[in-house]
Amino acid sequence: MPGGTVLRTGAWTVEHCVGPLGSGTLVVKPVRHVVHVADLTTEESGELGPLLQKVSAAVTEVMSPEQVYVCLWSHAGGTPGHIHFVVQPVGRADMARFDAFGPALQVAMGEAGCFPDAAEVGRVCDRLREVLG
Repeated sequence: MPGGTVLRTGAWTVEHCVGPLGSGTLVVKPVRHVVHVADLTTEESGELGPLLQKVSAAVTEVMSPEQVYVCLWSHAGGTPGHIHFVVQPVGRADMARFDAFGPALQVAMGEAGCFPDAAEVGRVCDRLREVLG
């Protein structure tokens, strides 16, 4: 994974997204295989909200976006798969480049297939690790 593990808790792992959603986009996923949010344990659920807030705050500090999108993705080939929350920094430049925002922006970025530079991802992940402690 470019950038390696950014943070790991008892129940969750945070890594940089491998897709075309831009530098600084992180994935927060449960350590164990979970297909539905309804199947999260009490421990996993208890960590999730504070962890998403902490990761979003770190992404905000490091990337200085206009907004940070947090969304659940879990389909692989049309079938529910391992859940993961995408934490994506979005700025005006992203919206102008793709003439879109929200889910349409994510679709446009996916269709463009522009993957962030691995060295840049590494630098961003190093900074995120510093901020997250």
